[in-house]
Amino acid sequence: MDRKISDAAFGDSTYALAFETSSAQGCVALGCGPKVLEAARFTKARAHAAEFLPTIDALCRAHDAEPQRIEWVFVSAGPGSFTGLRIGITAARMIALAVGARVVAIPTLEVIAQNALDSPTPPDQVAVILDAKRRRVYSATFARRPPPPYKGGARGGRYVAIDDPREADPVEYLAAQSPTCAMLGEGVLYHREAVAASGLMVLPESIYPPRAETVYRLGVEQALLGRAIAARNLIPIYIRPPEAEEVWQARHGSQSG
Repeated sequence: MDRKISDAAFGDSTYALAFETSSAQGCVALGCGPKVLEAARFTKARAHAAEFLPTIDALCRAHDAEPQRIEWVFVSAGPGSFTGLRIGITAARMIALAVGARVVAIPTLEVIAQNALDSPTPPDQVAVILDAKRRRVYSATFARRPPPPYKGGARGGRYVAIDDPREADPVEYLAAQSPTCAMLGEGVLYHREAVAASGLMVLPESIYPPRAETVYRLGVEQALLGRAIAARNLIPIYIRPPEAEEVWQARHGSQSG
């Protein structure tokens, strides 16, 4: 390998990949510098295992981006589908270790929040909710800030988290939001009663899915700040452990007691 991880800076000629596999409809983006060259969505829902690597290969071939030219990998890290997140995280690790790329993990709730910029009048504050089952949601609140000072930044600015991602009761969480806060995310579709009771503005369902292009844009911001993490330390943001892990812990905890 000619390039060491520590030598990989982010510039206008830097190639990077972005992965979004936290939701049912996965997608991948390839970019150079601050520009997304192309994004490709999987042809079927929950087709991550079958389509992920072929999609990356097709994008790289289409833009003559040989594997050794990939210097950064940006990945949507969760919360979301446990299986989808594992696929994206594992692929990011493998690519980083194979070609010496640097890795940036972007919280999925932050990725979804940026979709509110597509609204005719982007709200000053948004709450993102995802279904966590058991009548719970994964949630975080974001406030709109001016655009970042780099070429290619979003014209309408960006949404910045004002609280930490959490698992919450949807009624209590939404009741605590400002009356001017809008909401989005697929959790809206699963918790309609709580959403209706909140009285908050609901953004269009068409902008709920997270996008690899957004992962790329947010990844560029972090790359320019030098905020990479070691590939071996890259793990999904689950917030709550996977159900299989909870079952294992409950079973073995009771046995040890």
